[in-house]
This record gives sequence, C-alpha cells and structure tokens, in this order.
Amino acid sequence: MGYQTIQLEMRGAVCVITLNRPESLNALTLKVGNEFKAAVADARERAARAIILTGAGRAFCAGGDLREMQKIAQEEGRVEAFFDEPLRALNECLLLIRQTPLPFIAAVNGAASGGSCNLALACDLVVAGESARFNQAFIRVGLSPDCGGTFILPRLVGWRRATELLMTGDVVSAQQALELGMINAVVADAELMPYVMAMAEKLASAPTAAIGRIKELLEASATNDYAGQLELERKAQIQSGQTKDFREGVAAFIEKRPSKFVGG
Repeated sequence: MGYQTIQLEMRGAVCVITLNRPESLNALTLKVGNEFKAAVADARERAARAIILTGAGRAFCAGGDLREMQKIAQEEGRVEAFFDEPLRALNECLLLIRQTPLPFIAAVNGAASGGSCNLALACDLVVAGESARFNQAFIRVGLSPDCGGTFILPRLVGWRRATELLMTGDVVSAQQALELGMINAVVADAELMPYVMAMAEKLASAPTAAIGRIKELLEASATNDYAGQLELERKAQIQSGQTKDFREGVAAFIEKRPSKFVGG
C-alpha cells in the first residue's frame, strides 16, 4: 500500500512507522489515523515482531491539526465536527496499539504535544531524545484532553501530578518525563534510533506470543481484582505452555544454549 502521511519500513522483523508530515510537525489528521491503522495491519502481514513509532523531521508530533479542525468545521457547519470521525479514528489507533499482541516502542524526537503525547504514552515502551518535550496542550486552546490522557497519565505519574499537567499544559522535558515515570529512557538525540532499534530487535527475537499475553494481562490489571488477575494469569500460562516458544525455551535451558524463539 502507498502511504501519504506516514512511512513504513521493515528492518528484519522490526517495523518502523514514521509519522511523515514534517511541514506541519506531523500533526494528526483523519488520514494519518486511517493510514496508521493500515500500516499496523501491513506490518503484521509482513510478520513484524516489534513496531517502532517515530516522527519525521524536528518533532514527534504536534498533536491535532488545528488547520484541519478549522477546515472540517467550516465544511460541516459545526465546530465540533473534527472531534467526531477524526477523533474516533485516532481512538481506534490507540486501542490498536494496546490490543495488538506485539511490542510498540515510541521513539520521541522533539515535541510530543496534546494527542500525540498520549499516542506516545500508549506505546508499551517510550524512549526520548534528550531534546524531546511532552505536554498536554489541550487546555491551551480551551479543550479537555483526548486520546486517553486522563486514563494513562494518572497511572504513570499519580493523580496529583497528572491533574497538574492536564490543567496547566506545562511542558515537561525528557529528563523530567523520565523522573516522573512517563517514559523508559532518555538518550542523546543522535543515538535515539540506534538505541530504539537495538531494543526493538531484542524484543523481536523474544517469545512475542508471551509478550502479547503480558500486554493482555497488564490491560486487565487496571480493572481486575487480585483473585481475578491470578486466574487470568493461570489461563495465560496454560496458553503459553502450549506454544513452540515454550518448548524451545525449555529445550534451550536443558541443552545450555541460546533460545531461538519463533514468536508462536
């Protein structure tokens, strides 16, 4: 499939999806959302075992495209039109990240504002270049948060700090984001993609079916009780025990050799 707003590149078992509207700081639009969903499907068809999400140019993403918001509002005759189909598509992207049984790593270069901040935080792992910055910019244009900010941020940084960030829209540096627990690592800008590629290749060579179950278990833990989570883990363990990767892992342990997982 040909893409206009993103780039897709396979590097072995790792798929790199790049938001590719650098002239608008990769701002999010309906087309971006639809192409992102298609790219994830494309990556799975190509047997990707890990996915990197990054941005072209000097920003990860500036958030929602205000110009498109204005254009859609004029065409539809109602200001809120942008928050209907486009936001529904972006929500589907976020759920796709959370529900796809592959590891997603956000490589954040430059600004990650508004919805794109939450897009990055939805990924399983987040690595930022040292010049990266994050903010919940919605309040600055009179909006309440979207793209899951009120769900994920309190779980990462705590209720009080999330309230502050959401109500003020203050910019958080990469180092501050690391200290707050928003992200996993900060590296030099020039080392961002090599660092993330090494991380992705490590995960791609892991038993990715088990990684998918880890994602399912973590999602369920947000609303599950202790007993319910224990039962869910038991069922997931049974499923994992039926995989080729489990048999390979046991054999490699007994034979004292590195495991060669196939992701199933």
